[in-house]
Amino acid sequence: MASLASNFAGISSPNPFWLASAPPTDKEYNVRRAFEAGWGGVVWKTLGEDGPPIVNVNGPRYGAIWGADRRLLGLNNIELITDRPLQVNLDEMARVKKDYPDRALIASLMVPVDEDSWKIILDRVLETGCDGVELNFGCPHGMSERGMGSAVGQVPDYVQQVTEWCKKHSDLPVIVKLTPNITDIRKPAQAAHDGGADAVSLINTINSITSVNLDSFAPEPTIDGKGAHGGYCGPAVKPIALNMVAEIARSPSLSGLPISGIGGITTWRDAAEFLALGAGNVQVCTAAMTYGFKIVQEMISGLSQYMDEKGFRSVDEIVGRAVPNCSDWQHLNLNYVTKARINQDLCIKCGRCYAACEDTSHQAISMTPDRVFDVIDAECVACNLCVNVCPVESCITMEELQPGTVDERTGKVVEKDYANWTTHPNNPGSCAAE
Repeated sequence: MASLASNFAGISSPNPFWLASAPPTDKEYNVRRAFEAGWGGVVWKTLGEDGPPIVNVNGPRYGAIWGADRRLLGLNNIELITDRPLQVNLDEMARVKKDYPDRALIASLMVPVDEDSWKIILDRVLETGCDGVELNFGCPHGMSERGMGSAVGQVPDYVQQVTEWCKKHSDLPVIVKLTPNITDIRKPAQAAHDGGADAVSLINTINSITSVNLDSFAPEPTIDGKGAHGGYCGPAVKPIALNMVAEIARSPSLSGLPISGIGGITTWRDAAEFLALGAGNVQVCTAAMTYGFKIVQEMISGLSQYMDEKGFRSVDEIVGRAVPNCSDWQHLNLNYVTKARINQDLCIKCGRCYAACEDTSHQAISMTPDRVFDVIDAECVACNLCVNVCPVESCITMEELQPGTVDERTGKVVEKDYANWTTHPNNPGSCAAE
């Protein structure tokens, strides 16, 4: 059977599924329940320095986006870092680590951009016996207004400087948590790498307002008549997170930098996709908040079964397998041709494909008086909009035209794939085309 054992940046855990720093990891009670449920590691909710207390709102902290079936698609939160005393958290961390020595326990940290502040908190965290630290450079609300969180993560020089301080004052592995609220995720990742980071984790939450109350005319969640921007997470952010993970994984200057993937991971398949795009492990939050800690058991069993079916013996055999196939548009093969095909046995005659294609695409689907829908090859550009709007899985599929076939739309013969498409004159991004 495949082994799910993970060694991420020198930190061992029985599986690659960690809980991200968030409300589920705020206290000893929660973390013990998480470990009993099967989580391989936990990033303790972000700790701050002693000083003025952190005060959270005593009202709604979450806004939500739901699908048609009220499935939670996205969650917006305005909660700050832990509002519990630092020493209380440290004592609890030490007890948990003692009782669960095989699980990864990571301390998430956030203090001002001041070397002494980082040295002081690192010295205290070391006493817990934790396995590593994660530098929270991502929170987009509350703490960023105080010069921490994403206010640091958006400035590569700060990212590098703080990382260097943490490597100077601690022997623990340092993971830098990156903010997605930036134009090019590779810039802060490079800064973390140059500062000596052992790994990066991403993405933190996305700056957002999920909705506006049209009676009070205030953003949700509303606190005494006013609302504020918060951090967006959940299944809806997964595509953004996957892209940013891949951007780092395929950057030559960041080659070999371990990545902890975060963002909308709900199933084992989500996790496997992050691994395939270069993540060494994954962190989960919203799924646990939606379904409870035992959701990790489905993730474990699903990933294990997938690995057995594929013949993978370890998680490392999945990591990065999709990176060579993650390219830029100019390197795509323009001689590859497909056409939509409708399975008449599965078609329920709803007409969504026809309406979408007729009104907004290429008028490539015909409709008979008795509502039989078919593809007009001469008009089909293979955009696959019809596949995506069809409510019946596998009713509409894309079929590849084999070399030698005439494409009715263009009148051209479909050619074989070129051995080196990047230098072919038909490729607008190639040197030959230029």
